[in-house]
Amino acid sequence: MTRSSRWCSGVWATFITCSGAPAWAETIPADVPHATILRAAGPITVDGRLDEPSWQAAPVIDAFAFPWWSSGEREPTRARLLWDDRALYVSFQATDRHVSAVHAERDKPVSQDDCVEVFVAPDTANVSNYYNFEFNALGTTLDRSPLDDRSSRWNADGLRVAVEIHGTLNQQADADSFWTTEIAIPFDTFAGYAQPLPPADGDVWRLNLYRTGGAINLQYMTWSNTQTEKPSFHVPQRFGAVHFSSAQVHVTKAATPE
Repeated sequence: MTRSSRWCSGVWATFITCSGAPAWAETIPADVPHATILRAAGPITVDGRLDEPSWQAAPVIDAFAFPWWSSGEREPTRARLLWDDRALYVSFQATDRHVSAVHAERDKPVSQDDCVEVFVAPDTANVSNYYNFEFNALGTTLDRSPLDDRSSRWNADGLRVAVEIHGTLNQQADADSFWTTEIAIPFDTFAGYAQPLPPADGDVWRLNLYRTGGAINLQYMTWSNTQTEKPSFHVPQRFGAVHFSSAQVHVTKAATPE
């Protein structure tokens, strides 16, 4: 079976296996979160502002867990997902009283800074072939793929990211508000590990969203709990599931950024 489900008239129309479950469901743990990715209603300009009406209308992912919390403030994170024929779009709004980042060179350990991360496994049958994209509050990128032994020799062509900080970077004496990250990952990035590209309506990929780092109030946040004793994000079998829908976000009027 090459397709497990389709979005029809607002409901999932599902093809089932002989066991009675969708084909993708047999490889996805029952307790991981699911999200539907709607199509953007217009162009997305990657500038960190998140002021397109499509972003404001996109479903919010804000149920981030703190699996390894021991002390400190659990600052909220709001993420959104969109797509079009060219790219997967991800945005984060991270509440942060003390935004900090120092790594400015690509593929440096940005997770030591205030950092948001997107991990993607396009093939639900082989999640070991996953990609990770990590971005600090300077917009510096660390990216890895199944190619080149997951080394820094590989970089995603056409990857775009922009950050906007509502506060003062690396100034610990004052209090910041939040920082936003806007990301566009071209679907060509996943060539050889996803079929078809761009995804078709109803396709299911595995994906996880993370946030970590910072000089003050170090925390580790996950959309799908990786269920490890110590902080670890590289657990593809615990990624959440995202369902691509051909339905566009419902935009009713021009929106202003949050």
